[in-house]
Amino acid sequence: SSKEQFASTNIAEELVRLFQKQTEHEKKEMIFEVLAPLAENDVIKLQLVEAGLVECLLEVVAQTVDGEREEDVAQLKTSSDLMVLLLLGDESMQKLFEGGKGSVFQRVLSWIPSHNHQLQLAGALAIANFARNDGNCIHMVDTGIVQKLLELLDRHVDEGNVTVQHAALSALRNLAIPVVNKSKMLSAGVADVVLKFLQSEMPPVQFKLLGTLRMLIDTQAEAADQLGTNGKLVERLVEWCEAKDHAGVMGESNRLLSALIRHSKSKEVVKTVIQGGGVKHLVTMATSEHMIMQNEALVALGLIAALDLVAAEKDFVVSSLVSVLHKLLSDERSAPEIKYNSMILICAAMGSEPLHKEVQSLAFIDVVSRLRAHENKTVSHQASLTEQRLTAQS
Repeated sequence: SSKEQFASTNIAEELVRLFQKQTEHEKKEMIFEVLAPLAENDVIKLQLVEAGLVECLLEVVAQTVDGEREEDVAQLKTSSDLMVLLLLGDESMQKLFEGGKGSVFQRVLSWIPSHNHQLQLAGALAIANFARNDGNCIHMVDTGIVQKLLELLDRHVDEGNVTVQHAALSALRNLAIPVVNKSKMLSAGVADVVLKFLQSEMPPVQFKLLGTLRMLIDTQAEAADQLGTNGKLVERLVEWCEAKDHAGVMGESNRLLSALIRHSKSKEVVKTVIQGGGVKHLVTMATSEHMIMQNEALVALGLIAALDLVAAEKDFVVSSLVSVLHKLLSDERSAPEIKYNSMILICAAMGSEPLHKEVQSLAFIDVVSRLRAHENKTVSHQASLTEQRLTAQS
């Protein structure tokens, strides 16, 4: 609440004016200590930008970037960190982006090829912050920012600075969100560079790497096909699906596994996932508490059953797929699309003798016939079809 009160004073202007006058390191540091917590407030962020703080910070960066002294290193870190913090506010970020023509945006871009790790990090984080809306992302990809980020990542494959890897991957993930950027980024070779980090043992890097690949292949069948038949990638995903200590990595690897199947709709990808031991993880994912993940899993499992039921049969039996589906259909709280996709999967599973037996033993017909009266038309229609299928084959 004190920040809100400060926002209605002219503290931003006063602090910036004070900062411009200082020559001593200690005094500058003291002002920084007041600025950082204030800058967490979005209104004050904008006031600081309008009062000219950014120009002061860029000045400090230019003066200290080659400095060897401890105080230079400290000032460089504080001022570049503060710069990134100012970009976390939507209004202040847009103001500094200026349609991609802003001098601040251009200066930040020049940090990425720098030889200084702190500046590379701040540059990549700043790009990730600028990439928070589609317009900015499309503009940045068109002006060749991807190449800069890929060169930066390439430099960190061996001298792996984890924070820089994480920041550059965050920027690429955000840039890959608009549909028009995906194919451009794929042709620029983003997937190949990202795959170089598959060996990373660092969960934050693993998490961003997975998110970047998942964004890239969304609606891109050819790329999903290529990555989905990459045995090394699928093997690593299956391994990360068991990362119990890192829920984020576990969730993202499950989602990517499912996305590879959903976007490629390819029998080869299904085969690679079955051989890699991915089916049981998708069945577990269908029981997630997040509806969106449940649904992604069910659609992927439906494609596996449609494209290669014979090869998947054993995994379906071992992972108790049929009883998972029974639970989802019986649960009042399951969303309509979960019920719909579960019934599609039941119909597909009937083509396998052992699965068909399980379906019969679990009295599915009662659950399904109740769903015929479901308020959602798609669900009730699918329930009628499923019931016919179950009666015809009982």
